[in-house]
Amino acid sequence: MVSQYSTQDEIDESHETLTATFSTEQIINALHNDLGRHPFESSLGDLHSTKHAVLHTLKNLDKWTSDVKLADAGFIFGVLGKAHYRKEPLGVALIIGTWNYPLYVALNPLVGALAAGCCVMVKPSEVATHTEALLRELFLKDLDPQAIRLATGGIFFVGSSKVLELGGQGPCFVTKSCDVELAARRISNTKFMNAGQICTNINHAFAEPEITDQLLERMIYWNDQYLKQGDSHMSRIISEHNFDRVIRLLNNTKGEIVYGGKSNRESKFIHPTIVKGINLDDSLMSEEIFGPLLPMITATVDEAIKITKSLPKPLAMYVFSKDDAVTKKILDQVDSGGVTVNGTLFHSSVDSAPFGGVGDSSYGTFHEEHSIHCFTHKRTVVTPPSFMDKVLNFTYAPYDMKHVGRTNIANTMGFKRGETLEDQRRVGPSRFLRWALPAISVVALAYVASKTNGEHPCMLSLKP
Repeated sequence: MVSQYSTQDEIDESHETLTATFSTEQIINALHNDLGRHPFESSLGDLHSTKHAVLHTLKNLDKWTSDVKLADAGFIFGVLGKAHYRKEPLGVALIIGTWNYPLYVALNPLVGALAAGCCVMVKPSEVATHTEALLRELFLKDLDPQAIRLATGGIFFVGSSKVLELGGQGPCFVTKSCDVELAARRISNTKFMNAGQICTNINHAFAEPEITDQLLERMIYWNDQYLKQGDSHMSRIISEHNFDRVIRLLNNTKGEIVYGGKSNRESKFIHPTIVKGINLDDSLMSEEIFGPLLPMITATVDEAIKITKSLPKPLAMYVFSKDDAVTKKILDQVDSGGVTVNGTLFHSSVDSAPFGGVGDSSYGTFHEEHSIHCFTHKRTVVTPPSFMDKVLNFTYAPYDMKHVGRTNIANTMGFKRGETLEDQRRVGPSRFLRWALPAISVVALAYVASKTNGEHPCMLSLKP
């Protein structure tokens, strides 16, 4: 029988179909149409991060979802009872995407939810309309509808207009000991990226008086460098509504605009803008800016800490300093979801680290294995051997108080009443003794119990 070869036209058509499916061009175009974002930023912020999450989760899936033995459960529960916990799916999960990173925030948690074994309903942002339409097309074509569904449209809820917001007024502390050039370049770049529409972005910067003028000068220089080829490398504000909100904050400021300030509502472009002479009651401090405006507050470290502690806890915080004592002071006194020292955004890019907020800035964490934990119930399982019933015979009613001493918790740390921390120098028994002594005792108890039907005079702590 003569085999039937595919024609050249059929091969070309098949190749075009496969290339279109695999190509990221349509995703890049959708993100550009929604945010005016440069392909480089989209590749870095949405595509590559999402691909890494998929591939790294597949590589580590068995390890991240396997049962976990409780090594510190002791001899009775850990060895005899085989104590462990299973990672089981919570059920059906709802993932609500955001418009500033509409691909990454929708798909990255999806990876964790599916890896945990959940079925998932994904609701991409209706504000990023082009990306929403593309995701709908790809979900219907490529994903299993029995496990994954996508819902489009708006959301109706009763409550604050910021209920679904992840973020906060992230501060940046620029101290007099810092590398001013490094601080200026990284701060200005962070406000430039995605036109400042990043939940971990710097909302405002504190600068100590000694370096304020130099910092302003160098930030102006670096912003000019980012725009030297025109504004095509800078993203646009997502919508007219958000454009109007950011411009309203700028128009109502009592501070001095020292750089930028220009905008175009038709193209939704806002030039990177720096405003100095800001107070806590200024319009630019009234809410999270989420745009390319940078309020500058001249303040000492102590003053900056006091102001920051009066505001809701932010998702991110940044410190520029060469003085470790000053850095530690800020970290000790100011809470935030995450911190980058002498840089910006880096902490949120560590894929193996948990990413999330604290207080008003969000609840829970995600990223790789932590995403799986977010959608997993840890179910403890213990299987005690049957002979343990003889050992524990005295725990059944009717009770006899003469046996209560057997449940005492041993003071393995050697603490004594009235001691201070400085007095407590003793260390507990070695790891071998912590396991060996309970093991020997349980065997002895089991032997005595078998001879006396559970009535025995041994006094023993049942936990190491």
